[in-house]
Amino acid sequence: MIDLYYWGTPNGRKITIFLEETGLPYNLHRVDIGKGDQFKPEFLKISPNNRIPAIVDQAPKGGGAPISLFESGAILLYLAEKIGRFIPADIRGRAEVLQWLFWQMANLGPMAGQNGHFNNYALDKLPYAIERYTNETNRLYGVLNKRLADREFIAGDYSIVDMACYPWIVPHKRHRQDIEAFPHLKRWFDNIAERPAVLKAYEGAAPSYSKPMTDAERKILFGQTAQGVA
Repeated sequence: MIDLYYWGTPNGRKITIFLEETGLPYNLHRVDIGKGDQFKPEFLKISPNNRIPAIVDQAPKGGGAPISLFESGAILLYLAEKIGRFIPADIRGRAEVLQWLFWQMANLGPMAGQNGHFNNYALDKLPYAIERYTNETNRLYGVLNKRLADREFIAGDYSIVDMACYPWIVPHKRHRQDIEAFPHLKRWFDNIAERPAVLKAYEGAAPSYSKPMTDAERKILFGQTAQGVA
């Protein structure tokens, strides 16, 4: 059994997609990040970076004590290796998946995240920041579009890379991206959106946080310093 600590952000939804695709049994523990649940001591024991998602695998491969993990990319890799699905066994296929998974973690997620922040949540609308992250998100869409020009999925077969990238393309309108301008990316996006496991992963999913954001939520989500993890 997998205990999943979750909220309805793109990073959280990566893991529910994987679990629904594989049918692994899991318990969903909602961590309301707008209320500060991520700073509770019991959650920090699992996720010291006070971020979702995090998991506890109650029955790890090979037995032994439960294993806890934080960071969505590490969780996807761990789960894929646990059951031997959605990551190739051969060295070349595995390398393809790993480099694109790291690309999502280092590029698409952080840049689209900053895009969403400055476009939608920042009280001060800073033209430089908005332009910087909107343009960088656009560039990354172009990278994916080119990659998908001659293949159905990002790393060949459907894999954890597609599960990692898809939730970050879902808010394309809020990120000021015209997905119609990226035909290969749009074809990939539409195909994944129709997968039964993806539909189930998004069905009834909790929102990231309320809209409009309250001052209390803003302080919790964007006003933390090192004191929050002391």
